[in-house]
Amino acid sequence: MKFVVQRVLDASVIIDNKTYSSIDKGLLVLIGISKSDRSDDLDYYVKKIINMRIFNDYNNKMNQSVLDINGSILLVSQFTLLASTKKGNRPSYIDAAEPEKAKVLYREFYNKLKNYEINVKKGRFGAQMKIDFINDGPVTILLGE
Repeated sequence: MKFVVQRVLDASVIIDNKTYSSIDKGLLVLIGISKSDRSDDLDYYVKKIINMRIFNDYNNKMNQSVLDINGSILLVSQFTLLASTKKGNRPSYIDAAEPEKAKVLYREFYNKLKNYEINVKKGRFGAQMKIDFINDGPVTILLGE
């Protein structure tokens, strides 16, 4: 799995020129699922993301998590995170999971996030989406292999 985790002031998913889902302050999390990923991997990444201390405390130090600030998460599936650009100019997605497998793991990841009573919104798996967000900081973390 690969993730792009962005601290945002707000973020939204737009499908067919309509807002599909949106959040205020929190995290925009892009997730790419590979062929080798399993359900066993999900708990580690859920805990890592919800406990990642990338929000400022009262001393303006990054010491708080999305849980600490009562923030939200917008989760968006993005297979292009698995792109290999080693050969040629056209990215290869050979390492990306098949859509059926990726969809199951994506939904399971979403449900695990919701178990922590976080306001979690998501994109629509496989849809053509536009992502609108204001990156706060900017703070962008790459996570995963």
